[in-house]
Amino acid sequence: MKIAVAMSGGVDSTAAALILLEQGHEVIGLTLKMHDRSLRGSSGGILAEAAEAAERLGVPHHVVDIRKRFEREIMAPFCAEYMKGRTPNPCVRCDAAIKFPALASFAVEHGCGAWATGHYTRTGRTPEGRFYISMGADRKKDQSYFLYRLSQESLSGLLFPLGALTKDDARAMVAERGIPCVSRGESQEICFIPDNDYPGFISEFTASESPPGEIVGRDGRVLGAHAGITRYTIGQRRGLGIAAPRPMYVTGIEAGRNRIIAGFREELECRGLVAEDICFMKEKNLDGMTVMLKTRSMQPPFEADLKTDGASMIAVFREPQIQITPGQSAVFYSADMDILGGGIIVKSF
Repeated sequence: MKIAVAMSGGVDSTAAALILLEQGHEVIGLTLKMHDRSLRGSSGGILAEAAEAAERLGVPHHVVDIRKRFEREIMAPFCAEYMKGRTPNPCVRCDAAIKFPALASFAVEHGCGAWATGHYTRTGRTPEGRFYISMGADRKKDQSYFLYRLSQESLSGLLFPLGALTKDDARAMVAERGIPCVSRGESQEICFIPDNDYPGFISEFTASESPPGEIVGRDGRVLGAHAGITRYTIGQRRGLGIAAPRPMYVTGIEAGRNRIIAGFREELECRGLVAEDICFMKEKNLDGMTVMLKTRSMQPPFEADLKTDGASMIAVFREPQIQITPGQSAVFYSADMDILGGGIIVKSF
């Protein structure tokens, strides 16, 4: 079969392409040029590294320039959400709206029967024919959290060759074949923000500064001053500059009043959340279900009971949780860690 593989020049995508080649498939490499940072780096950036990996594997390599669309659909909404006091996850939006549709479209245009990436996740299909994603074998590298918004169309021909492997397995496989790959570590940076400088990026992109304002307690008492709401997120402890008998954390952000709300750790505890913009994957109806829930990518899943409220989803936790952050995603899993669906967190309670 002819298969399009998303390639970055790193170990994961190279190992995915290698597995498919050794299974006898014809492979075509694809790299998306999403922003100018992809051209930077000691070896010429991701585009050059991906081209070199493809050459070493003996497969053709293509580049698709989507910078204008990426700026419009990912960068601009990211900045707008931060200015509203929320903490969006641009990777979730990008995977569903940009990366995977572009990969599927490229595959179809080039006569491929499937498309693949180097994510450590797995796919499945229900007896009724719905495609879904499950956690991969390597739970430390599992990336399913970011993919809950993928459409059935994007999932229909999608392969994850690394789903049953660990990162160490992939490294060993590539090394045994004598294929040098770029080792980028396990950075948690957003790809288009240099040095993780969110405030600097937002200021440059929007040509505006987030103004300073007050830090207040839950009772409205002024506790200090903040340097602009784009510098803060729920659960943050550092940088508050408040003299208190115990450490204080950001417990809320009121963008309309340009205020940061601070409190002690116990004030971060929540018993539930409300999510909107709900996407369904394995299931079409989650009302009344008990699920395993994740509100951050590396968070251990925890039990919650779901209730539909119009277009929203209410999740009531079996045990209190902390750092439930508006703008982030709530992803609902089955007991077997299949993705049932998910949505964007709008508030906690």
